[in-house]
Amino acid sequence: MGDPNSRKKQAQNRLRAQLRKKKESLADQFDFKMYIAFVFKEKKKKSALFEVSEVIPVMTNNYEENILKGVRDSGYSLESSLELLQKDVVQLHAPRYQSMRRDVIGCTQEIDFILWPRNDIEKIVCLLFSRWKGSEEPFRPVQAKFEFHQGDYENQFLHALTRKDKTGIVVNNPSQSVFLFIDRQHLQTPKSKATIFKLCSVCLYLPQEQLTHWAVGTVDEHLRPYMPE
Repeated sequence: MGDPNSRKKQAQNRLRAQLRKKKESLADQFDFKMYIAFVFKEKKKKSALFEVSEVIPVMTNNYEENILKGVRDSGYSLESSLELLQKDVVQLHAPRYQSMRRDVIGCTQEIDFILWPRNDIEKIVCLLFSRWKGSEEPFRPVQAKFEFHQGDYENQFLHALTRKDKTGIVVNNPSQSVFLFIDRQHLQTPKSKATIFKLCSVCLYLPQEQLTHWAVGTVDEHLRPYMPE
């Protein structure tokens, strides 16, 4: 009898080869759950936690134009972005979510969250869970870190203030694992005109090889630190 881990690896390699022939993504073989937590600087204030209604996996090259536009308009380098595009990376898009607050009637809505100007957010944390498609096993946590600290996206917003485009703004965390799609809006007051940046979509970047890297623990255990009252 062969080593079980070796047989599993061989089976995964055969699956990847079949997918390459079909021009499909390995991510298409998984179901995903994603949660987005807005963690506040005030430790006594519970996080705002949302469950993504549908996680949409696509290949990186489908969004190459947006990534390169982000290079032109933002602070991250062309070299690092080209390196990202050349990797076998899956994008996991989250366009809609619903609040996890117990006092809010659950309803799915387009992602719409003001990120700037405000200084009460410490970071955005995304939690990703997966299982093989068609499996009845519980979702397991993907062993990857998805965090975006307020200081990192605020610097990019300040840079974006000098640009004229209203939509199509994309910002990313330093590790390029979290991309935020942003809408710019202007609010006219009697005395002044204010600019706000609102989150309208979240995208996680995950190398395909990490799709089968799971951490221990249940969904509830990983959500507990962010669960609102």
